[in-house]
Amino acid sequence: MIERPEYLEQLIRLKDNDMIKVITGVRRSGKSVLLMLYRDYLLAQGIIDENIIYYNFESLEVLNVRDADQLRDLLMSKLKKGVHQYVMLDEIQMVAEWQQIVNAIRVSYDCDIVITGSNAKMLSGELATLLSGRYVEIRIYPFSFKEYLAAIGVDKDSKQVPKAFDNFERFGGFPAVVLSGQTIKDTMLQGISDSIILNDVATRANIRDVETLKALISFLTDNIGQLVNLTKIANTLKSEGINTNVHTLENYLTALENAFLFYRVRQYNIRGRAYLKTSGKYFIVDPGLRRIGISRRPGNFAGQLENIVYIELLRRGYAVDVGKIDQQEIDFVARKSEDLRYIQVTYELPQNTHEIDNLLKITDNYKKTLITQQYYPDIKMIDGVEVVNVIDWLLEDERY
Repeated sequence: MIERPEYLEQLIRLKDNDMIKVITGVRRSGKSVLLMLYRDYLLAQGIIDENIIYYNFESLEVLNVRDADQLRDLLMSKLKKGVHQYVMLDEIQMVAEWQQIVNAIRVSYDCDIVITGSNAKMLSGELATLLSGRYVEIRIYPFSFKEYLAAIGVDKDSKQVPKAFDNFERFGGFPAVVLSGQTIKDTMLQGISDSIILNDVATRANIRDVETLKALISFLTDNIGQLVNLTKIANTLKSEGINTNVHTLENYLTALENAFLFYRVRQYNIRGRAYLKTSGKYFIVDPGLRRIGISRRPGNFAGQLENIVYIELLRRGYAVDVGKIDQQEIDFVARKSEDLRYIQVTYELPQNTHEIDNLLKITDNYKKTLITQQYYPDIKMIDGVEVVNVIDWLLEDERY
């Protein structure tokens, strides 16, 4: 198993408190492996195996456990009074009304509870009501570029790093894809994409018109980094012979976001300090899935780069918006606690000063960064704006 210390350390810091740890993220991003790493840590700390209760509800062993009563009976055979135990429930959303049972365990037994799921709706509705203030979410993503290098055994100072980045852009960071042979990476990515679309989006959201759903995904992946709105999407799909409407697309987009496949980024008026009710941008969770979504066509390198930067900002714990100042766009306004920074992303430095000028319109003193894909070793700063190559930025020693 590939070590993922940033995520494991979060679980360890939260060990043995009464908060339920909820690990969420897109399918095949490594949630189950993280649970196994936590289990190994507990065993190394002297916790005996019989006090660690683990079930994966996609496994054959518990495939028949699909409602609250069955879940209660399963767990009651393992739980003990007067003993501190560790309960790990993987892909718990497969069980109907699981929230009541998990809350009852928390109330009735001395347990450290960790659950995982591949749908954001598990953190809404009944769970939020029953466990208000009593759970903490740990969002997990496919490998970062730093983790990708560690997985393939390339040192960050190696001359192989640029070629590794090219592969990362093409095939992304899903652990199983990273560790597979070069000739089957696309096949594996297609399988992951199909599984997410059919199981985590269409089936869970009861979407029967899969053709329209796939057309929507194709549109979004083809327009990564572009401001879009529902009316524009509906009109584009209608021009391609797909009869749909804004209401349907809104439901489909919600399902895509709930499955952690796409993220919507709202526009923020920097001068007015308010969100705009107009267009937003959509980014996909992994660059490999973007490439599959556009049928492996090359192009839109700037959008691909924006996508990689956006997901990395989420990994580092930032809340991210698209900025607008006057009529100019700031690619990202990133916030984390007291930290605020403005980021422009460009494939290469343009002949004009457009990218820098947009940032310089912002008159506050928060950090401003221009991230480029082309490497400019002699340019570190322009008019107070930091200029950094994307590889250097991705490999910064910044804690998540």
